[in-house]
Amino acid sequence: MRKLIILLLAALSLNAWAQADYAREQRWAAEITPAILVGDPVQLALPSGRKFLAIHAPNAKAQAGVVVVHGLGVHPDWGLINPLRSNLAEQGYATLSVQMPVLAAEARGDQYPPLFPEAAERIAAAVTFMRGKGHKKVAIVAHSLGARMTNVFLNTAGTPAIDAFVAIGISGDYTKPETFRAPVLDLMGEKDLPAVLDNAAKRAEAIRKVRGSGQVSVAGADHFFNGMERELLQQVKLFLDRATR
Repeated sequence: MRKLIILLLAALSLNAWAQADYAREQRWAAEITPAILVGDPVQLALPSGRKFLAIHAPNAKAQAGVVVVHGLGVHPDWGLINPLRSNLAEQGYATLSVQMPVLAAEARGDQYPPLFPEAAERIAAAVTFMRGKGHKKVAIVAHSLGARMTNVFLNTAGTPAIDAFVAIGISGDYTKPETFRAPVLDLMGEKDLPAVLDNAAKRAEAIRKVRGSGQVSVAGADHFFNGMERELLQQVKLFLDRATR
């Protein structure tokens, strides 16, 4: 009986984290939209009809479109995402930074997998949006939990194809790397999180057979590339220039 109660409590706990906190998303949107300096807010729609925020920074001479995916529980203009999406838009790319589904502020990363299917749908909608803008090539640049969400998107049958994937500070190993059809840059900081550093060799091996892929560790950088945004941008742009030319 006691074992049954424990299992029921565990199931209830898991179910409590199975739904995205859409009210928190709306609060993020209300907070950041008036302060956007590069690009314009747009609303994308899921197959269910639910809409979500993205920030589109066009570039009339863009050689490719880049979908930018943030990490755990934040928003599409947060931290290192802002300089990435803004500077790439000024250096030959159009960017679309997308709001991923979030849980409550206290939620941990290991409580997010129930949201991964919706995250994959959002990424698919973003890629489709960029294709609709006329970009023949589309890449994804994703940070931390956002890179794991992108990994799930790439594993999902029937998703729109992409031309390059930059995974910044992804923890653990890649799932189903045999489904990857585009070159991957596994990018991390020398002082990254243990879950990132400890699995670096496994990730390098996982993408070894994906043509054009590689792994780079940036000296002195932490998980968020604090104070090293220029070095981060340099590595991302170097890879995208090769992968999307």
